[in-house]
Amino acid sequence: QNWIGKSEGAEIDFAIENSSAKIRVFTTRPDTLFGATYMVLAPEHPLVSTLTSADQRTALDGYIKTALAKSSVDRMASKDKTGAFTGSYAINPVSGERLPIWISDYVLIDYGTGAIMCVPGHDERDFDFAKTFGLPIRRVIATSLEDADKPVEAAEPGEGMMVNSGPYNGMDWQDGKKAITKWLTDKGIGQATVSYKLRDWVFSRQRYWGEPIPIIHCPHCGPVAVPDEDLPVMLPEVEKYQPTGTGESPLAAIEDWVQTTCPTCGGPGRRETNTMPQWAGSSWYFLRYIDPHNAEALCDKTKADRWMPVDLYVGGAEHAVLHLLYARFYVKFLKDIGVVSFDEPFQRLFNQGTIYYQGAKMSKSRGNVINPDDLVREYGTDALRLYELFIGPPEVATEWDDHGIDGVFRFLSRVWRLVTDNWESNWPETVTVKRATHRLIYEVTERFDSFRFNTGIAQMMAYLNTISAEGDNKADHTSLAALIKLIAPMAPHIAEELWQMTGHAGSVFESGWPVYDPALLVEETVTIVIQINGRVKDRLEMPKGISKEKAFAAAREASSESLAGKEIVKEIYVPEKIVNFVVK
Repeated sequence: QNWIGKSEGAEIDFAIENSSAKIRVFTTRPDTLFGATYMVLAPEHPLVSTLTSADQRTALDGYIKTALAKSSVDRMASKDKTGAFTGSYAINPVSGERLPIWISDYVLIDYGTGAIMCVPGHDERDFDFAKTFGLPIRRVIATSLEDADKPVEAAEPGEGMMVNSGPYNGMDWQDGKKAITKWLTDKGIGQATVSYKLRDWVFSRQRYWGEPIPIIHCPHCGPVAVPDEDLPVMLPEVEKYQPTGTGESPLAAIEDWVQTTCPTCGGPGRRETNTMPQWAGSSWYFLRYIDPHNAEALCDKTKADRWMPVDLYVGGAEHAVLHLLYARFYVKFLKDIGVVSFDEPFQRLFNQGTIYYQGAKMSKSRGNVINPDDLVREYGTDALRLYELFIGPPEVATEWDDHGIDGVFRFLSRVWRLVTDNWESNWPETVTVKRATHRLIYEVTERFDSFRFNTGIAQMMAYLNTISAEGDNKADHTSLAALIKLIAPMAPHIAEELWQMTGHAGSVFESGWPVYDPALLVEETVTIVIQINGRVKDRLEMPKGISKEKAFAAAREASSESLAGKEIVKEIYVPEKIVNFVVK
């Protein structure tokens, strides 16, 4: 439902001051038309150039250049509203009010009409924009007529009655939608309409390696499907596969492949030379992975039932309304024709965050990219991988720090030294290290299962500090082997080498994930804070489950100097947390 994005509303034509041109907008809330105080066009809107006044030209050209360098996802995700005034005004059709016309990158050309009427009193994005640029904000929907003139502290997109709306004051908002839409229709300046986020799928990017479309064009029979026995249509072997420069597929220039026979009448025909874009292959490739050498079918249904649907899909949010949507269409169709027995391709979706550098999204077009080869030469691939996972939660946009990898490199160096310095010594197992190791296995496993890689790595760093606190970095074979296994998914080269150096047979990746003992996760001691008159004086490690009497006795002994010469008038105990002496 969200992908298709059906919206019912009205299209409205706004006249432009001193111009015969009109701006058409789509709105789902025509009942708020009296609250429109300005208009915003997408930077790509065809009227922008015409509407831009001479004194605003330079500022608008600069803004448009910056806006067009961003992706639609970035433009919609940005919380900071930016824009530029065109210097022109539109006329509100119901009130006659002059509305300044702005451009902003939060309006997209491919949704609705690429222009919006802005009602800041009842739309959060419009409210933020109006606040940023000092534009009027008016309430036109309220719970009662008495609330009409209350100041608008935040956008209120809810339901209610119409206010500050001329003859429609007091009308329910839903009735107002119908009434204003009818008035616009009667005046010939608007109409009820439906808009969709979903767009036609254009196969505009023609590449030789795209899937050939199995159609033959016959001058007598028209388009004819290639018979099943002749499928799949194979790409010809060619020396040159570069684009033609005419917009046609490179296949169009290969006449001996294009020329063929009509399967219906036997006369001459021409193959369809358009190929499908990368989105097409992305719609079903995961099915082919499970049976890549099957020459008879897309995949064996038994294998599909065994392995599908995909457990986890990791990808950018920008795929939501193309690749993922069409993958669902493909799979539902394949189920209908009996190829697979499921109709949802992916069980779980995870959208990774964007990496920013120098204050902007990393992009080749902006030139703010990091060459990974340079980092690999200086730090190695393991350090780079580990830093990418440590930089922040994977679903959150994160700023790249050139110096952040230094700390990760030092951490890996400590791991290397810890293992190589301790293995030959074969230190005996200590309770502290054993407990810390099982705690680490638990924490890392839990965090990796929930994609919190950065905090899992932080746990490993803390573990090294625990080992160091034991003195001389002493660690036993079992603990060191567990550490190598835990670090292997993120630093595979170092882990594999350490695994071999420590005499293990086979690969670390065949050794099995370490398992923790739940009994070793239970702490045997607790830290109890000692207070005198509510002020912290000390902290004591005491046995878990200690009685109140023993806690008071231990606290009195530890605080004997502070309590000297004072009378204890009250003793307060919060079990396993606080001992507080009230004295005078």
